[in-house]
Amino acid sequence: LVPKDWDGNHEVAWGWLWENVERMLKNLMGKLQIQEKAVERLIMSLTEDSANYLRREVFKRFFALAPAGQDYFKQSTTRLYWIADKIVEMTIEMYREPRKMVEDMSALGLRHVGYAIPTEFFAPFVSGAVEVVRSMTTDEAAQEGFRWSLNLI
Repeated sequence: LVPKDWDGNHEVAWGWLWENVERMLKNLMGKLQIQEKAVERLIMSLTEDSANYLRREVFKRFFALAPAGQDYFKQSTTRLYWIADKIVEMTIEMYREPRKMVEDMSALGLRHVGYAIPTEFFAPFVSGAVEVVRSMTTDEAAQEGFRWSLNLI
């Protein structure tokens, strides 16, 4: 079922892709369980004040990194806080229920398509959220675990 225009360049690219996937998966072996526990500890340690800090700062940093993103978030503060809470919830659920998260991420992706959210906003959003978590903990496993799961989302 290979297209007729498939050539040696495609074959090289295909091989490169799967070699990189293999390398990334090998690098993750044994780390995910440690990261899951670290992310869970981080989330469970959030006080109301630190949770509010996270909620505020995620969007503050995102808007600083991508000012045009403000045009797509015209919701109330309550709604933005709800979105931030969902982000945190999804980062831990990525570890706990990965199969369920495939469906959730598909639905989330379709919502983003429906709202015509430009994909160039995804990286600054993740970067801003990861910056906030880094400012809240020195636990590198929690930082990396949060970054890894949010990148998947």
